[in-house]
Amino acid sequence: MKQRISVCVRVMVMLSIASAAAQVPMAAAQSKGSPFAGTWSGRWEASGSGGGFELTIESKENVLSGRVSVTGEPTYKATLKKLSFEGNTMAAAYDFTPDEQAEVILSATFDGDTAKGTWSLRAKADGTEVASGTWTVARKPASVG
Repeated sequence: MKQRISVCVRVMVMLSIASAAAQVPMAAAQSKGSPFAGTWSGRWEASGSGGGFELTIESKENVLSGRVSVTGEPTYKATLKKLSFEGNTMAAAYDFTPDEQAEVILSATFDGDTAKGTWSLRAKADGTEVASGTWTVARKPASVG
């Protein structure tokens, strides 16, 4: 009888340890926040011109924020003033730093480690579209260290 109880206790201890170990990756995944958090790098294009496009999305305490770095003509950096996701679809906006009277509206669909979308440069005063195009990015591997 003592042997049977001892075996049952050992099994329960092993199950408890296995259960706790299985929960660690889940907690780690949740602590990272949004599955879209990270740095995404690629290109933007518009009517024969284009350049580099880097989107950084951060998630802190379930609040998303981000920034862009754009190369080509023009080259600039900006902080997102709006950022939201509905499923895997992103909507974002930022002030166009070369001309503060304009803003850039971004939309994209994320699929695994890639995303494709559109951008539109609009006048803040009346929403008139000044330019538009597409952009594509891929998730950059996280740096180690």
